[in-house]
Amino acid sequence: MFQNVSNDSALGYAQLQEQPLNILHIEDSVADQALARLHLQRGLPACTVTPVDTLQDAGQALSTQNFDLVLADYHLPGFTAIDVWDLVRALPAPPPFVLLSGAIGESAAVDIMRLGISDYLLKDQISSLPHVIKRALEVHEARRARHRAMQELAASEKRLAELTEHLHTSIEQERASISREIHDDIGGSLTAVKFDLAWLLRNTPQGPMQSHARSALEMLEHALGASQRIMQNLRPPVLDQGLVAAVQWLASDFERRSGVPVRLRLSREHMDIAPALQLVAYRTAQEALTNISKYAQASRVDIELSDQEGFLTLEVTDNGVGLSAGAREKPQSFGLRGLSERARTVHGWLDISSQAGCGTSIIISIPLDASATSVQA
Repeated sequence: MFQNVSNDSALGYAQLQEQPLNILHIEDSVADQALARLHLQRGLPACTVTPVDTLQDAGQALSTQNFDLVLADYHLPGFTAIDVWDLVRALPAPPPFVLLSGAIGESAAVDIMRLGISDYLLKDQISSLPHVIKRALEVHEARRARHRAMQELAASEKRLAELTEHLHTSIEQERASISREIHDDIGGSLTAVKFDLAWLLRNTPQGPMQSHARSALEMLEHALGASQRIMQNLRPPVLDQGLVAAVQWLASDFERRSGVPVRLRLSREHMDIAPALQLVAYRTAQEALTNISKYAQASRVDIELSDQEGFLTLEVTDNGVGLSAGAREKPQSFGLRGLSERARTVHGWLDISSQAGCGTSIIISIPLDASATSVQA
């Protein structure tokens, strides 16, 4: 019947004891009212007891006063403690509820405890009433503290999710801006220099001058290639052609660079997907392929992209060495965590299935009706 509570709960009750306790006692027997008051005054001298004997008076008292605890008999004329409990739990902040009754069956006691009533005590054990009330208050305070902590945690997680979404948005906007600058400014300037060097090569006689011009042109070609790779990694223009084209480009580029064959399966050749969802799926595929090239030692990669049954689903699977049991829990494993957080920004989720020596499968699923307008492509 009684539960152990922590020192924090006891401290909460000690703080509560600094103020007098206001107790509502629902009892139709004047003698039992007096006996309960006597024991309460002995064990809890600062308490104030308000006795009532009808359901209407109980409702009136609960609506006009704040009680620290409700004490009630089980059987009363025309109603039971369950009716009183219905009134109590409808309150914005229900106080603890203790049942003080005569003979009550064990099954009935279990049933009322399941309803949320704090505790019960038989009248022939009324000397324990102060102790039962103290314990009910301690447990109640501990539950309130836990509820507050959970609310604060939920609020903190919400703020963290909003910050993550803001960071992803800012990063993607900055990537798009840098990519445009590389394309418009650096790329244009390098291309102009390339034409000038090509003219010099055509119009310079054989000798050291032409040799230097040819070497400069080779270096320039290298710089142009590097700028193209950087621009593609930041935000490939192929994304403007849709997710299917972007994933096809990723697969072919990975296959060309790594030599690992990639099999791509699509639910359809063209998918009408919101740009924000396309970007999240693309970044997931990009990160998955990057991890495969760095760590997996795979000889085959499968990519499946589907927009069926109301979900955008991307699965990237390899036959490599797989992830060890603790790899995903490493403090510095930000890549996989970042994918999971990115999925949450569009109300999706990420699943990673892996076994050492048997490859890895990364799946992202996103509702196609996800409200993801805050993430800019």
